[in-house]
Amino acid sequence: MNSRPLFMDDYEKKLNSFLKENDSHAELLIFDKSCHSVAEAAETAKVCPTNFIKSICMIDTNGDLIVAIVKGEDRASTSRVSKSLTINRPRIATPNEMLEKTGYPCGGTPPFGYVATFLIDPKVMEKEVVYGGGGSECALVKVTTKELKRLNNGMITRVSK
Repeated sequence: MNSRPLFMDDYEKKLNSFLKENDSHAELLIFDKSCHSVAEAAETAKVCPTNFIKSICMIDTNGDLIVAIVKGEDRASTSRVSKSLTINRPRIATPNEMLEKTGYPCGGTPPFGYVATFLIDPKVMEKEVVYGGGGSECALVKVTTKELKRLNNGMITRVSK
């Protein structure tokens, strides 16, 4: 595993603090290579791509953040999100909005640790352990799905296409 254990950037530190403050057993994994895409993350972490999740950030008509958590190979559906929450269809957040609303950059957005409405696709919950954004493009968080739901208080509802 190519890790850089002696250095944690500010985003990774923030996520690590969140995990500690919430007595989480989730594991922060830091690498010296990009984990921006599922393919890169799977190769870097030496983990099957089907064990990854994506946090898709959306903005509703009030400007509030919604995060649809789907399996790495799936896509999030804005129409399914709108039906699940009985709201107008949200739009995908821009990278700047993601940073502003989550406190984390696009490509490293974790599935918890900030204020949002979290929606977890049921296919995610079929896995015991998943890997998601770890705060930066070079970090991942390894977490049980039970812990994922506890940390983000997400609603389990179909949001994948």
